[in-house]
Amino acid sequence: MEDVTMQPMAVSQHARALYRTHGDKAEAEAAQRARSAEDEGKQAIAADWRKIRASIRQMRGANQT
Repeated sequence: MEDVTMQPMAVSQHARALYRTHGDKAEAEAAQRARSAEDEGKQAIAADWRKIRASIRQMRGANQT
C-alpha cells in the first residue's frame, strides 16, 4: 500500500530506534533512505523517512545540526 503513511507514534518510535542504532549519524541515514525511496518512485515511503529525519533532528536539538 504505497499511499499509506506512518502514524505519528510510529514515526517517533522509528526515529528513536534509528537514533539508538546510529547515534549522531541517524539523521543522515534517514535522509539517505528517503533519497533511495524517492529514486525507486516510492513517494509515501520517502515522506515517512523525511518525517523520521525531522523527528531525529528535533530529538537532537536545533543547535546540533
